[in-house]
Amino acid sequence: MVNIMQNTAAKKMVEPALSILIPFYHDDPAALLGALALQTQELRTDVEILIYDDGTNDKTVNDNLVKIASESRAPISLYFAQDNHGRAHARNALKEKARALWVLFLDADMLPTTDNFIAGYLTEIIKDETDILFGGFTVPDQKQSAETELHRAFSHTSDCLGADERTKNGPQYVCSSNLCVRASVLNEQPFDTNFQGWGWEDSEWAARVASVYRLKHVDLPALHLGLENTETLLKRFKDSGENYVRFTSKHPELAKTLTLYKMSHKLKRLPGQALMRPFLAFTVRSNFMPTKLRLLALKLWRASWYAKALS
Repeated sequence: MVNIMQNTAAKKMVEPALSILIPFYHDDPAALLGALALQTQELRTDVEILIYDDGTNDKTVNDNLVKIASESRAPISLYFAQDNHGRAHARNALKEKARALWVLFLDADMLPTTDNFIAGYLTEIIKDETDILFGGFTVPDQKQSAETELHRAFSHTSDCLGADERTKNGPQYVCSSNLCVRASVLNEQPFDTNFQGWGWEDSEWAARVASVYRLKHVDLPALHLGLENTETLLKRFKDSGENYVRFTSKHPELAKTLTLYKMSHKLKRLPGQALMRPFLAFTVRSNFMPTKLRLLALKLWRASWYAKALS
């Protein structure tokens, strides 16, 4: 069951130029909604914002979203699902509700880095040069807390790349945290709902569509504020092995080019490799150790669990 709230502007809208889609689960998209609503109100082009609570059922968070939507002149629709069905399902559900020919997926813990963030995407859409746009993301320049510093460092060294660098690797650096795509592409190639939990469903989708549709990397980054603590990182990397196996089985040639694949397969052939996990977890958790060493331990931890899933 899904409860729906649409503000007056959303009810009046007929055919927007862009639909901004924000799924969330145990996050609070209020700051993002406020920033996007402000930019949308200042545009001459119609843009709608759709938010989907994938079963969080946090009354405080959702009541605040309703308040923001009610007071905004931007077209905003809110969808509150009673049960959690996963990230791929939430994205597909939002896409079905969207009315524009282009949709922009944003994670709930992101924020635009500039006042012309939406306008930048609209400019790219008007050019009609591509089918998929990925704007990239950044993380805060300064340390936020001891518990989230490892995630900030991991993202900064692995994921926060400019458009030129991302272009060299095509779909490898595409993720759904800041992804703009023609709705017709998603009609033909929706996200795979067989992925469960966290990880790899957007990578699999990007690998699938990049060989069929035009992909363009652009410099329209969003700021990732929802940095995870160390324990969450360890758990996510441990639990996402089955999703990784599904990704590699569907795209073996691409998977073989990734360092993670090579590392995981080397560990799979190493007798007793699981015995190193307690030491790796200890190193990852040790704030007093050098960040580079902790990052290496985190990557080996992930590779070790993926090696088990591949066995």
